[in-house]
Amino acid sequence: MTNFPEFIEKTLERVHSSWIPVLRNGLAAIARQSPDYLETLADDVFLPTGNRLFAAFSQPMDAVRYVLVGEGPYPRAESASGYCFMDAAVTDLWSENGLSKPVNRATSLRNFIKMLCVAEGKLAIDNTGSEAMKAVARQALVEGAPYIRTLDEMQETMLEKGFLLLNAALVYRQHVPAAREARAWQPFFHVVLDALASASRNRQEKIVLVLWGKMAEKLLSLPLADSFDCKVSEHPYNLSFIGNRTMQSLFWPMALLYRQGKRPDSQNGVN
Repeated sequence: MTNFPEFIEKTLERVHSSWIPVLRNGLAAIARQSPDYLETLADDVFLPTGNRLFAAFSQPMDAVRYVLVGEGPYPRAESASGYCFMDAAVTDLWSENGLSKPVNRATSLRNFIKMLCVAEGKLAIDNTGSEAMKAVARQALVEGAPYIRTLDEMQETMLEKGFLLLNAALVYRQHVPAAREARAWQPFFHVVLDALASASRNRQEKIVLVLWGKMAEKLLSLPLADSFDCKVSEHPYNLSFIGNRTMQSLFWPMALLYRQGKRPDSQNGVN
């Protein structure tokens, strides 16, 4: 059995037990490709902190229906949560001025929410600025309104719908290019996706693989990518993501702007 640095063992304590053999095999694959990589991480400063490296693997492997792969953790210690694009510094989503200041600072999250608003018909694609967002926020903040108020609510709904929220590079280091970091993690992803592909074949349903940006898109080169229903888009830090019809069509049925992912019957969108 491969021996891993102590920080790896501590992070593994936080994952669901069904993932332990898979993650250990994935880490062993990293060690075979880059023998010094994990030891180098142990002696370096990286995000996320607080043993949250594998936080996304918190639910049973057989509960996964979607794998969303972004680029890398937010480059701020208070923001990097171990979940793709979920900014740990964000609590409230809305303010009287539209989106809250922490959301506006988290570019990927901000554009994701705007994409959802466009899909819901709450925003016009040619008018997604602050004034338009104020109108949406006013609706969301009305007492008794069906909208979610916090990022925790959105994250909980996505997990309940079976999302595994990952990044192509699971760590961020200021002095290491993100693309180089992502290359080091590719063997890990190969193992994880292989395990999920096997699980989906047993269930006779394809898991949806959602790839955001060029680094995530490289996973399409893996032979097992054909085992997934792949949805590809630009990364959400690009403004064009707001108008991406593939992403709107994928996420609209999930009703992520509403409590427990349940849309009021009167709402219309891109369905």
